Parts: sequence; structure tokens; C-alpha cells
Amino acid sequence: MTSDEKKADRSVAGDGLLVRIASSIGAFTKDEWSSFAGTSRIESEVPYNPFVSFEFLQILEESGCAIPHTGWQAHHLRLEDGFGRLIGAVPCYLKSHSQGEYVFDHGWADAFERAGGDYYPKLQASVPFTPATGPRLLASSATASLAVKPTLAEALKQVTQQLGISSAHVTFANAEDMQALGSAGFLRRTDQQFHFFNEGYSSYDDFLATLASRKRKVLKKERREALSEGISIDWITGSGLTESVWDDFFSFYMGTGGRKWGRPYLNRKFFSLIGERMADDVLLVMAKRAGRYVAGAINFIGSDTLYGRNWGCIEDHPYLHFEVCYHQAIDFAIARGLRVVEAGAQGEHKLARGYRPVLTESAHFISHAGLRNAVADYLKRERREVEQMSEYLGEHTPFRKGEVPQPNVSESPSSKTD
Repeated sequence: MTSDEKKADRSVAGDGLLVRIASSIGAFTKDEWSSFAGTSRIESEVPYNPFVSFEFLQILEESGCAIPHTGWQAHHLRLEDGFGRLIGAVPCYLKSHSQGEYVFDHGWADAFERAGGDYYPKLQASVPFTPATGPRLLASSATASLAVKPTLAEALKQVTQQLGISSAHVTFANAEDMQALGSAGFLRRTDQQFHFFNEGYSSYDDFLATLASRKRKVLKKERREALSEGISIDWITGSGLTESVWDDFFSFYMGTGGRKWGRPYLNRKFFSLIGERMADDVLLVMAKRAGRYVAGAINFIGSDTLYGRNWGCIEDHPYLHFEVCYHQAIDFAIARGLRVVEAGAQGEHKLARGYRPVLTESAHFISHAGLRNAVADYLKRERREVEQMSEYLGEHTPFRKGEVPQPNVSESPSSKTD
């Protein structure tokens, strides 16, 4: 047992299996964690997602961004067989608030506490500060996941009950995880994002050719005007991610984050560690004017997806946000042969720029029967509203009619049921 597990609570999962609660990602070795599907660039049926990599989760803890002081107490689940071998895991946190999750449950917390309950702490299976769909119930292979994922779903419920806390939440889960969680009795919640789908385009102009003529002209004009004041764009990745570049980007991030949210979640050390350990998984799109950088956006690179995350600027220029965050991401995805660009949470303005509505899903286990029934009723209504809006927006994309199929519904098998 490592030092990170010495004070860990334990619970028996049944059938000779054991669940340990690890107070740090350091309770796993890098090789152990990287054996799970989707967590590394090794050959896998599950595409690599950089946010569930050992490095990313370790950096969040080591930098001080996701630690008990900020309300993120690591409670990662280790599922072991009867011989002590690791067969599954869940990146998980005991939360004292609902910040940095992007699936809002403040109303649930308020209602429960007005009724005399304690909503916090709660268990959160997620990647902190990251609204990107990916694996949450981790297993070593697609074959193993058929047995391991349902056990992990039940283990989340069991740990919630043993800790005597209000709830467990699995946010931005993929379709396979949602199936296991639904079978375990978790409530299903849907939300909407906007993604770009690369249909084998050879260039941005190739993509533009699929749009209606008027929409195509608007985007061409927008891109010209974004760079009209002598602005140039740099793509920076790998060894190009110097501390000087991070200094520039961090000033953008803090300025925009401070104005919009009031409390940016990521600190300067986080970006240095990302540049040191995950440089090939990072793309900075930086805008330069008069010899200095004035705006930028950070993206993370998976095996088939570009994940847009944070943006900031120190000068305001018309359309520059759209150019740096959305158009350049499409350019990069086409150049790299990436299948999808996930442009982060919310933003119907992305629709006009070739991004299409997609449903995202989360799963929720509520211990208290009364709160569970109230939330279930609310979610049933919310799902209908979200799906109707997604279908409506899917009919108002800039594409020529019949040109591109509209993937406006999650691939989850449960996506059309209540």
C-alpha cells in the first residue's frame, strides 16, 4: 500500500473484489493508470483523451488547482481483484461546492439544504474544470470493460452510501459509461455543446464548399476582418511552448477569466507543468500584432479530437475571438486529420461557424429518496427541452441542405428514453 492509500477508506465490492479510496493520483503508478483504455496514446479501441491521462490529473493536484483547499479532495476509486491486481478505476473527488463542473446542480443543493439536508460534501467523478466528454469508468480494454464498468458504477453508489453523503455525479461521461451507470440506477441528464466534424476535408476551403453561399461569404469576410489590423496567427506546440509564451498566455487567461467569472481556476504553475509534461498534447493558437502576442487560446490534442479550452486577450479586435478559437481550430484539425473539434461548453454563436449541436450526458445518484424523485422529475422535463432545442438548432446550420448529416443527438443508447 502506498502512502497515498494509508488513510484510505475501504469497501468490498463483492465477488472477491475490493474498492480502495485513494487520496491522490499518486496511489497509482503511471504505468497502472496508462493501462486503462483512453488514458494514453498506446494502441487502443478507445481514442486517447488527454484529460484522463495520468499526467493531466497529476498536474491538477501538484499545481494546487484540484486539492482539498480548493474544494477538490481526491477520492479516486481503485478496483482490485482478489489477488490485489488493479482492474479498474474512477477519477473522483469529494466536493465541498459545485464550482468548476459545468453541469450545474446549485438548484438541487439549495432545495435540499432548505429542507434541512446537507448536500455537501458530494462525490464527483469528473475531470476538474474540463467540460469534455470522455471515459470515467476506467478499465484496461473494451473486453474487460463489459464486466468492470458495471462494477465501478455500483461501487460509486456503495461508496456514497458508506460515506453517508448526499450524492454521486458522473459528468461528461461517454456512451459506454452511461449505459453502465443507467443500469445501476443513476439518473441521466443531458446538455448541449457544439462540435465541428471533419468529413475528410482537404482544406478549410473544402469545408466552406459545403456551406450555403451566403454563409460562406460571411465567414470569408469575418476571417479577413479578424486579421485586418496587421494580426498574424502562430500555432505553438511541443518544444515551442516556452515559459515566455506561457507568461503571455497566462496574462490573457487571467484577464478574461477575472472579468467573466471572477475566479480563474488554473494557476501559473499548472501551465508550466503542462508545457513540461504534455507539450505534444497542447496547441496554443496565438495572435500577434506589432511584434507581441495580444490574444490566444489553448487546445488539447487527442488521438482523433481537438479540445478547445480557454481563451483570453489584452486587445479587443472584431472577430478575433472567432478566428483564434473556432476557425483556427478547424484549420488545425483538417491539417492534422483529426475527426472532431470540441469547442467547450455552451455557445450558440459556434453554429454559424460550422459547429453542430451535440448532446452531452451526465449521471447522478441521489441517496435521499425525496430529493431523488424530485430531481428525476425535473430531469425528465429538462431532457425533452434540451433535445428539442438541439433538433431545432440542427435544422439551422450553415450547411447546404442535405450536404452534411446532423449529429445532434448523443450516441448513447439511452438518449431517447426517459
